[in-house]
Amino acid sequence: MTKPKWLLLGGETLLGKEIRELVEEGKLPVTLSLASAHPDDIVLAPGEEDLLVMQPLDKNTVEEADVVLMAGTMEAHQRALALAHAQPQRPAIVDAVCDFEDLPEAILRAPILERAPVAAQEYTIHSLAHPASIALARLMSLLHAQRPLRSAVVTVLEPASERGKEGVDELHQQTLTLFNFQQMPRDLFDAQVSFNLLPRLGAEAKVSLDVAEHRIERHLASLLGPLAVPLPSLRVVQAPVFHGYCLNTWLEFESRPTVDEISGWLKDAGLDVRGADLEPGSNMGVAGQSGLTVSDIAEDRGNARGIWLWLALDNMRTRAETALLTAGLLSKKEAR
Repeated sequence: MTKPKWLLLGGETLLGKEIRELVEEGKLPVTLSLASAHPDDIVLAPGEEDLLVMQPLDKNTVEEADVVLMAGTMEAHQRALALAHAQPQRPAIVDAVCDFEDLPEAILRAPILERAPVAAQEYTIHSLAHPASIALARLMSLLHAQRPLRSAVVTVLEPASERGKEGVDELHQQTLTLFNFQQMPRDLFDAQVSFNLLPRLGAEAKVSLDVAEHRIERHLASLLGPLAVPLPSLRVVQAPVFHGYCLNTWLEFESRPTVDEISGWLKDAGLDVRGADLEPGSNMGVAGQSGLTVSDIAEDRGNARGIWLWLALDNMRTRAETALLTAGLLSKKEAR
């Protein structure tokens, strides 16, 4: 049987590296080709044993692919999409960074939450749900099925790695310059991110927390709406960490279950639930781990229906796993 051929755009990015490592760790039965995040450049990146060569994007690389995984730059993705449109048999498109989620042909994917096969047309773009929205949708849908929810409020602590290598590098350089009493770089965030918590970034920032906030809200509406689960009110805060999301979550039930009941339901569903005898979930603790960690479940002393929970997940791992699950489902569909 011929192995499916997948093309990964941006194999040298943080997300691309995570996808490559998961393919290798899982020994997935696919042929993975790599293309640079910058469509005209040849890029060398460290592999397990030798340097990996990532070729520029061209017609042949797209033509040979069954699935194109987009984890690079908008420039590379636009070129790949144009090349794919020109093929008589177009490859399946997995938009891992939501560059094309607003296009009419895009649909939102989160395979871990999908209960039935997703109907897709030939030219569908499969845009992946935000990691924080997947975590919240999974948690809230599980609990709502056991005891109806009335409302929810969430503070999402966002890591620098959500901005790719550029975000991680700027946080790193800011930390170094602070210790050396030098002027810190602010090219990306236009604000001091190191040792700081921010509800918004600088006026000249290349990125905006509002974009992430609105994206999580939209994705939650798509994921939770069909289940009649109430949508949470949420706020995204920039955290001074490199990797991993933490979410401070407050849930209001119609009738509050006990902490032990909630812990039992979540454990039965396969979540990593940490009691008081274990270390709480943290962005460092979940690095390289799959799934969602829940800890510090506590009754709200000021509200008879309220429960507090602390969530943690590896953002890059979640994105990469969602991308590979989606690509795998698309490959199976093509094989039929």
